[in-house]
Amino acid sequence: MTAKNPMRLHWLDPRHPLQPFPHPGLALSEPNGLLAIGGDLSLSRLLIAYRSGIFPWFNPDEPILWWSPDPRTVIPLPPGPHVSRSLRRALRRADFAVSLDRAFEEVIAACSEPRAEQNGTWLGPQMIAAYVELYRRGYAHSLEIWRHGRLIGGIYGLALGRIFFGESMFSRASNGSKLALVCLAQQLHAWGYRLLDCQVGSAHLQSMGAIEIPRNEFLDMLQADAKLANPPRQWRLDLPTPPGDAHHLPAA
Repeated sequence: MTAKNPMRLHWLDPRHPLQPFPHPGLALSEPNGLLAIGGDLSLSRLLIAYRSGIFPWFNPDEPILWWSPDPRTVIPLPPGPHVSRSLRRALRRADFAVSLDRAFEEVIAACSEPRAEQNGTWLGPQMIAAYVELYRRGYAHSLEIWRHGRLIGGIYGLALGRIFFGESMFSRASNGSKLALVCLAQQLHAWGYRLLDCQVGSAHLQSMGAIEIPRNEFLDMLQADAKLANPPRQWRLDLPTPPGDAHHLPAA
């Protein structure tokens, strides 16, 4: 069996959440990275998956699909995301506020809203419930961007060791998601994180400085970094905040 074999797809038993995943090298090459089907989205299975370089991605009307693409799209820390001139100006204006883990459920709900260029959404109720549980247990986190008390951008994902597995981001105003990505990368770098995993590439992520690395290289980094002691907890921002920051935050 090799990753080139297009016929083999591994089945996960939903009755056994601690069942090991097949090695990511056995993932299909077309569609790129599809490794397994079935199982459940229990906390135990999700943690096993992410620690193995695997993540769930499926439409609400589909069975659970598990992926480990080759190559893997990541943003190294440093240097972090690319900051364009317009984004640099937006950062200097500081007409926004940043928070961590203040509105996780609002962020994931916003990320689940259908995009103009898409039909429907992959973030269905089953996925949302699973990641909200990860958040409540201190594994999943969100960064929020506010302006005059209104949520205008955000990003959420999973933190293990020195790797942050980015899941999705959204924008309701110009640069909303870009500000979220840059601010998250700055905070992660300050905490000693090594990598912001973006999973699958896109033109938008490439414009923000994401690069592709071989899956084997990603798995090697995962072995070194994602298994480090990192007790689950709720996050608090400890980077300097811009003047007038409190003016833009919503009322507590």
